[in-house]
Amino acid sequence: MMKSNLARTLREPAELVAEQLVSATALPLLDRIAARYAVAITPALVDLIDRSDPDDPIARQFVPTAAELEMQPGENADPIGDHAHSPVPGIVHRYPDRVLFKLVHVCAVYCRFCFRREMVGPGKENALSDAAYRAAVDYIRSHSEIWEVILTGGDPLMLSPRRMSEVVADLAGIDHVKIIRLHTRVPVAEPARISDEMVAALKAEGATTWVALHANHARELAGPARGACARLVDAGIPMVSQSVLLRGVNDNATALSDLMRAFVECRIKPYYLHHGDLAPGTAHLRTTLAEGQHLMRQLRGRLSGLCQPDYVIDIPGGAGKSPVGPNYVLPMQNTAPDAGDAASETRYRIVDYCGDVHLYPPET
Repeated sequence: MMKSNLARTLREPAELVAEQLVSATALPLLDRIAARYAVAITPALVDLIDRSDPDDPIARQFVPTAAELEMQPGENADPIGDHAHSPVPGIVHRYPDRVLFKLVHVCAVYCRFCFRREMVGPGKENALSDAAYRAAVDYIRSHSEIWEVILTGGDPLMLSPRRMSEVVADLAGIDHVKIIRLHTRVPVAEPARISDEMVAALKAEGATTWVALHANHARELAGPARGACARLVDAGIPMVSQSVLLRGVNDNATALSDLMRAFVECRIKPYYLHHGDLAPGTAHLRTTLAEGQHLMRQLRGRLSGLCQPDYVIDIPGGAGKSPVGPNYVLPMQNTAPDAGDAASETRYRIVDYCGDVHLYPPET
């Protein structure tokens, strides 16, 4: 198995210049950005960047740009309202049957569109204190409606296998917790970290572990990343995906199709395609909802059902996720004479993947 080389991660703008990822003339501006938002690009991702392409979709996700200093109306340091639903430090309890458990505030790599970009990275609290961790576990234990615990942060797989094993065992030991889900970029950003020890640490009797992998472009699922995912799946850990719709990265039908097919080839079920959150300095990466809906229509017509994610938006302020995919069913006026008759069902216009309109029930 490969040896982890996180120590070679690029963290300073000057290092990006040395690697010819940015121009030296941009250094003063990038220093300003790095002072506010964390920068980290792992060797695994650096190797995927095409330096000859000024619009490279991998670089666009991780290399800081001047556009991050431009704030737009509506952008917010807590765009999805985590704080409003945090009863104790580390816990976000937005939905009745599940909680987010934010164990750490560091990542292997820092995405330029991250909705928690004001909360993670150097200079922020790295992890929950022992007392805060115990209080968070006690909260989960005292709320019997919590069926699923979602480990997030930061990236929970930045923990050591030993610590991860302790966390998973603590959660699996709570009778009503049946699902432990981890959201991570590590299999892509640092595949070697998915060692046999880490895989074993993710499993404990009493609960089922799922892993949600974050990737936004098919090139991220290169050989090492596919190997890391295979180690998880072969161990019996099911995987789903989450992606963000990003301008200049995956906002065309070909790139999005390639990404979803790559997930399925890796035995990862496409789960969420997120509309970009209103995080500060991310407007240059956001699409419009109409563009996203148009892309989802294109996917429906060209891809297997296995490859279809849910296109969702996190409603600003903390109201939760809502599906925002295109509507294929439009009601028409009910002309049936008898409301109690089975034949009186409202007639609908249904749009197929080619854009053609059909009536349901059909006219006789």
